[in-house]
Amino acid sequence: MTTIQIKKMSTIERLQVMEELWDALCHEEQEIKSPAWHGKILKERKKKIESGEAEFISIDELKAGVRR
Repeated sequence: MTTIQIKKMSTIERLQVMEELWDALCHEEQEIKSPAWHGKILKERKKKIESGEAEFISIDELKAGVRR
């Protein structure tokens, strides 16, 4: 399927195809491994949380683009 074909589909059709693709991926026997940098970022974030350095904002603040 090409991008042109996809663009010709209705929003509902594209969502249905996305759901089918997602469902197919979820049932794959072979898991995709996360890249090493994902683990590094998670470790850094966990360290900040444990040391009390982490700052948290609400979802509303996030949506509003609030930075601290």
